[in-house]
Amino acid sequence: MEYRRVGNSGLMLPAISLGFWHNFGDDKPRETQRAIMRRAFDRGVTHFDLANNYGPPAGAAETNVGEILRQDFACHRDELIISSKAGWRMQPGPYGFGGSRKYLMASLDASLKRLGVDYVDIFYHHRPDPDTPLEETMYALRDIVASGKALYVGISSYSADLTAEAAEIMREEGCPLLIHQPSYSIVNRWVEEPDDSGDNLLTSAADNGLGVIAFSPLAQGLLTDRYLHGIPEGSRAASHKSLSEDMLSERNLDMVRALKELADKRGQTIAQLALAWVLRKQGDYGEKTVTSALIGASSVEQLDQNLDALTNLAFSQEELDTIDRVTSDAGINIWGGATRSKSADD
Repeated sequence: MEYRRVGNSGLMLPAISLGFWHNFGDDKPRETQRAIMRRAFDRGVTHFDLANNYGPPAGAAETNVGEILRQDFACHRDELIISSKAGWRMQPGPYGFGGSRKYLMASLDASLKRLGVDYVDIFYHHRPDPDTPLEETMYALRDIVASGKALYVGISSYSADLTAEAAEIMREEGCPLLIHQPSYSIVNRWVEEPDDSGDNLLTSAADNGLGVIAFSPLAQGLLTDRYLHGIPEGSRAASHKSLSEDMLSERNLDMVRALKELADKRGQTIAQLALAWVLRKQGDYGEKTVTSALIGASSVEQLDQNLDALTNLAFSQEELDTIDRVTSDAGINIWGGATRSKSADD
């Protein structure tokens, strides 16, 4: 495993982290979940990424992971980075979503109980909230660190200019933001596009000392060979889990086929190529390089195959040019670049 420093901090994360958005709810076998976590740790994946509403049902992933942590990882707590988030809807009523101090603090307390831990290493605001002052959200994150319930705090899906604004608030409070978690893949490159400020998210994060951890680097499974011959039973598309059938258009599948040709030449799967591309060095000094890529896994075999992407992260300029030529935005931007001007329902 390769470990990379997170922004201007002293913390290091594995180049590939294990996410629990899917596959760790009550609809999946517990022994499979346990085997995936054990294998990930054995291969150097020290970062487990959760959120309050991961499931199904909401909260189930934290509960299930908590039981496995107690069963298998109790003596390894100091070797783990455990993260959670709050911001999207967790429960009915006025206090189950958003960016208020009330919601963030109550949600973290509930997450700690489900996980069975005294603190999380990283706690994120999961998405910008147009109905809450940014200062209120940031001050809540500051106080969460001061309470000892999280060692670091971060943000997710913030635009470049909002990231800079949030980072400035936190610097003034003496509690710098650690990391930003955006969606990012070969076919979803919003983090590279300049916003109204003229900066893109990768530049804004680097300039403000934040690391970047990319979620959905496989575009919710589009960047695999799984859908090249139809929609398999039990897949995310078949289950309507964050990959709709309209995203599997012939145009998008043609891009995947073109990427497969390049992946075959590199001796990689499409997924390995996609992960390597997200983790590639960007900038003369790597200042725009992604710290870590978040992957999900439904089996130990899938986990192993994706972790093997780390054996080849180098790209020739010709390969990068080919990728740019055969791909374009796939219409699969997952909550990317959100600002406070968006409605709460977005």
